[in-house]
Amino acid sequence: MAATKVGILFLVLLFAAVYTPANVQVKACPLYCLDVEYMTCNSSGEKRLNPACNCCLAPKNCTLHLADGTSMNCK
Repeated sequence: MAATKVGILFLVLLFAAVYTPANVQVKACPLYCLDVEYMTCNSSGEKRLNPACNCCLAPKNCTLHLADGTSMNCK
């Protein structure tokens, strides 16, 4: 009886592994923060937003304005 349950569980797990979509995307971001003063995004115009640490964590089409006067466009 226990062997039958283990066999059925194995088949269910095998079926799930085979028929699960393989196009799952994972985003890994580096663990560092730039010296960002503020952020602007195309969707909010020129409004100064709370900054993200780096472009990996910022929304697409935003610009990070750094403390040294330079800026970084996030795509």
